[in-house]
Amino acid sequence: MADRVPASTSSEATPHRDSSGGVNRFPQRGVPIITGINRIGLWSLYMKEVRRFLKVQTQTIWAPAVTTLLFLVIFTVALGREGRVVLGVPFASFVAPGLIAMAMMQNSFANSSFSLLSGKIQGTIIDLLMPPLSEGELMTGIVASAVTRAIMVGCTVALAMALWPGVKLGAAHPWAIAWFGLMGSMMLATLGLATSIWAEKFDHNAAITNFVIAPLSLLSGTFYVLDNLSPAFQAVSRANPFFYVISGFRYGLLGESDIGTGPWPVVQAGIALALLNAVMAIATYRLLKSGWKLKD
Repeated sequence: MADRVPASTSSEATPHRDSSGGVNRFPQRGVPIITGINRIGLWSLYMKEVRRFLKVQTQTIWAPAVTTLLFLVIFTVALGREGRVVLGVPFASFVAPGLIAMAMMQNSFANSSFSLLSGKIQGTIIDLLMPPLSEGELMTGIVASAVTRAIMVGCTVALAMALWPGVKLGAAHPWAIAWFGLMGSMMLATLGLATSIWAEKFDHNAAITNFVIAPLSLLSGTFYVLDNLSPAFQAVSRANPFFYVISGFRYGLLGESDIGTGPWPVVQAGIALALLNAVMAIATYRLLKSGWKLKD
């Protein structure tokens, strides 16, 4: 996709005479009609991506809620017997926030990783590259739609878990719920977009899901606290960004977290996630702008 032509000056936009002497009210050749942000194109791309996953909402919205609820049932039955309490709350309430955040991140990745990859495989990638959208607008539309799906999945899972006996979810710190939910969804949406640029077939996408996303999700502190691990494994968990997303999200719902004592460690984790997202966004933007594996 070629870079946009610089915005026209007032003299270029005024009517001019063509070669036959008549007045031509269209802009001169090379003068763009759309300048600044293509809001209509960006909104159209966003709605296209949202409608794509809503057409199969049984698979993209409701199925993750059922799967996550099964996780809750299995782990509470296996590990939550005899009124087990973790971080001052029942084990079911301790696990629930992590499962919600994990479902949001996994579905955010699934949505964005499918966008460009499906176009490359089906031969319709030109439909995304030809419209007058800059690389930043293309990236924003895909990431925003993935975050939208993550929010829908999160609300659906939270509703299902709130109705489950033994689970008590509140809103101890609403800012932490919104911030860590957004940061986790954006992180996986950006990673999914980078994966769809790199992948050439669905097997490549599945490899990232199975060997990167799934291990990081299961080793993120969703089902345990760090105090139960050896120092070596505690260091591994603290190097996992998923741990901070899930612990921060849990802090927002329950007011308890194993990141550290008090709110300041949670705030630091939120700032670190924002910086990580910024670095990933810049790297993915440069990858998208280079046209690697998209325009070859």
